[in-house]
Amino acid sequence: MALGAINGLYGNHLTERGNRLAFGMTVRRHGADVVLSDEGMAAAFPDATSRIAVFVHGLFGDEDNWRLFPLRGAHAGRRTYGERLQDELSFTPVSLRYNTGLRISQNGRELARLLDDLVTGWPTAVEEIVLVGHSMGGLVVRSACHYGEQDGRRWTNEVRHVFSLGSPHLGADLEKGVNAVSWGFGRLPETRAFASLLNARSVGIKDLRYGACVDEDWCDCEDPDEFLRDRCTEVPFLPDAHYYFIGATLMDGPVGSVLGDLLVRMPSASGRSTGKGRSIPFEVDNGHELTGLTHMDLLNHPAVYEQMRTWITRPHVRRPPLGFQEAAA
Repeated sequence: MALGAINGLYGNHLTERGNRLAFGMTVRRHGADVVLSDEGMAAAFPDATSRIAVFVHGLFGDEDNWRLFPLRGAHAGRRTYGERLQDELSFTPVSLRYNTGLRISQNGRELARLLDDLVTGWPTAVEEIVLVGHSMGGLVVRSACHYGEQDGRRWTNEVRHVFSLGSPHLGADLEKGVNAVSWGFGRLPETRAFASLLNARSVGIKDLRYGACVDEDWCDCEDPDEFLRDRCTEVPFLPDAHYYFIGATLMDGPVGSVLGDLLVRMPSASGRSTGKGRSIPFEVDNGHELTGLTHMDLLNHPAVYEQMRTWITRPHVRRPPLGFQEAAA
C-alpha cells in the first residue's frame, strides 16, 4: 500500500529517474507478476475460461485493493468481485498493477497493448471480456478502449461490459482545489515555495482535475498547473460494448450531494454535467447510485456486485452504430 501511494504521488518522477520503486503495468496472480507468454499464462491460470474479467485499481492503489477493502466490521475479508464472478458466472478474474502517477492516456495505451498480449496468449479462446475500473481505473479503461480500437487491436471485439466504479469522468474536486490553491500560492513570492511543493505531485493526479483520458487532453498545454482550465475532449464508446457507472453518496439530501462519496461527487461519477459542460453518453439504464457508501466501499460491496451481475446477465443487445455526438444527445 505504501508503494502504491508513493507511485500515485510521484510515479512519473520515479519512472523518469529509473527508480526501482516505480511500478510497471503487470498482470498479477498470487502475489507475483504473470509472464504474458503461452507457458506463463497456462501456469498462472490453469482454470482459464473463455470469459475474462479484468480489474483495474485506482489512484494510490494496487491489485490488492479489491481484497483489502472493506477493513472494518463483519464484512472484512469477504470475497472479491472477481471471485464471485468466477464462482457464479464462470469468469476468470485478472488483476492488474500499474503506476498511477503516470498519465492516464499513457496507462491507457499500455493497457491496450497488455490486453492484446493477454488475449493472444490466453490458454483458451476468448469469447467475452469484462473491464472493471475503480476511480482512476475507470478512466484508464476508457482510454484503453479508445486506443485499442484506434490501433485495431483484436481484443476490443470481445469486450461486452465496461464498468466505472466511482470514476471522476468530469474531474475530481480535490484536485481542482489543490490546483486553485497552488496557483494562488504561486502568485506571491512568500508562498511560491509551497506552490512548487504542491505542483510536484504526479501528472496522473493532475489528469484527474477534469478526467483527461487521451493525449490530446494535455499534450498542447504549456503549463500543466494552469488555473482550472478544462481541455478534455471525449472519445466514442466501443460499438459492441455496454458502458456503466456506479457512484455513491455518503447520505441522502443536499449534504450528500455536496460530499458525494467523500472523493467523487455523482455528477462526475455519472458523467452528467449539471451545466453546459461535457457529458459522457452512458445509456439511461446503465447507471446506478448507492447511498451510505464511501469511495473505497465501492471496491468490495454486495450492492455493487449485485448490480454488476444484473447488468452482465441481461440479454446482450448490440449498441446502435451512432456517432458520438448523436449518442451524447
